[in-house]
Amino acid sequence: MNFHTLPIKSINSLKQIMRQYYRELDSANIKKDKKIAWCTSQGPVELLRAMGFLVYFPENHAAMLGTSRKAMDLIPHANAIGYSPDICSYLTSDIGSYLIKQTPLCYTYGISGIPEPDVIVYNNNQCRDVQEWFQFYAHQYKVPVFGIRTPRGIGPVNREVINYITKQLKSLAKDLTSISGKSLNHDTFCEVVSLSRKASDLWKKILYMAINRPSPISFFDTCIHIGPAVVLRGTNSAIQYYKELFKEIKKRKDNNIGVIKSEKFRLYWDGMPIWGKIRWFSETLSIMGASVVSSTYAHSWIFDALDPDNPFESMAIAYTELFTVRDEPSKEDFLMEMIGKFMIDGIIFHNSRTCSNCTNSHYGMPQRVTRKTGIPYLVIDGDLNDLRCFSQEQTLTNLEAFIEILEQKY
Repeated sequence: MNFHTLPIKSINSLKQIMRQYYRELDSANIKKDKKIAWCTSQGPVELLRAMGFLVYFPENHAAMLGTSRKAMDLIPHANAIGYSPDICSYLTSDIGSYLIKQTPLCYTYGISGIPEPDVIVYNNNQCRDVQEWFQFYAHQYKVPVFGIRTPRGIGPVNREVINYITKQLKSLAKDLTSISGKSLNHDTFCEVVSLSRKASDLWKKILYMAINRPSPISFFDTCIHIGPAVVLRGTNSAIQYYKELFKEIKKRKDNNIGVIKSEKFRLYWDGMPIWGKIRWFSETLSIMGASVVSSTYAHSWIFDALDPDNPFESMAIAYTELFTVRDEPSKEDFLMEMIGKFMIDGIIFHNSRTCSNCTNSHYGMPQRVTRKTGIPYLVIDGDLNDLRCFSQEQTLTNLEAFIEILEQKY
C-alpha cells in the first residue's frame, strides 16, 4: 500500500476473478440464458448455486460504494423516500445507487449495470435490515423473496435451533424449484458445499498465519481479499485464488517477513471496516508500528461446520454459529480466544453509527474484556459507509493516545 506496508502480489489475480464473476452475471443479465439470484453475504449461497443460479450479493456492491466514497452522495436519495439516516448505510447507499442508476460496477468491471434478479433470498442472521433491504428490491423487480429467519442472541447452537433452520432450508429448496425449473440434485448440492468448505479452510489458514510475529498479513489486507469468500463460495475459482494467496502469505511467514515495516504492537479490530478509510488506517497504524493482525469481520467467513455429507444441517449450523447471531457471553468468549491465539496487545472497537448489530461496544464488553485480560482498548466512532459519521482528526488524536498507552504498558 505504501512504504510502510508490503503489497500483496496476488491482488492481480483477485481483480481478474472478480471481473470474471461480474461479467458472467452481466452476460446472463443481457442474454437471459441463466437464472440470477440475489443473496445476503452470509446466506444460503450453496443451495442457490446447486440449483443452477448465478448469485449476486448487494452487500458486496454496498462495500464497493463505501470504498469508492460514493455512499455520501447516494444515501440522501434513499433518505428522501423514507429510509432513515440511522439505519444501515449499506442499505441506504445501495438503494440510493439504484434510484439514480449509478454504480461503480460499470467502470470497474466494464459491465452494463446491476444484474436483475429472478429471485431474492436473505438470511437475517446478520441483522433485520437485510430483510427490509431485500424486500424493497423484490417489490421493485416484482420477483419472489424468501427469507431464512434465524433467532438472535443464541448461546450454544442447540438441536432445537439447528432443526428450525434446517427445516427452513429444505422448504426453500422446494420454493426455488419452480423458479429454477429443476429440482435440487443431491450430489450437486454436496459438491457445492464441499467447494465452500475447502475455500473456507484455506481462508482460515491464511488468517491464522497472522499468529506469526511479525504478522505477514493485516486486517486491512483481508478486507480486500475476503471478496472470493463472500461472492464465490461454492466455486473452484475461490479455491484456486486462496491457494495462490496462501502460498504468497506462507512464503512471507516462513521468511519472517511482516506486512508492516516494524511491528511493535499487535491489534485486534472488532466491528465493521470503515470502508472509505481502509488505506488511511493502514498507513496511519503502520507508521505507528501497529499491525492489526486479526478481526471479527474477517473471521466471520470461516465456516468450519460445512459438511458435504450432511449439507442441509451443516449449513444450518455454519450460518447460525456466526458471531453476530450469538449472545454476549459467546461473543466475549470468542474475543478472549482471539486475544490469546494472536497475542493481542490492544483492541480497537468500531462503534458504527448505522450498524448496531456489528457494534460490540454498547453493552460493556470492552470493559469486561479489559478487566479479564488487562488488554487496553479504544472505541472509534465511525460508520461502515457514511463518512459523515467519522472524524479523521479526532480519530488520529485517539489513535496517538492509544499507542502511547501501549508504549507505556509494553
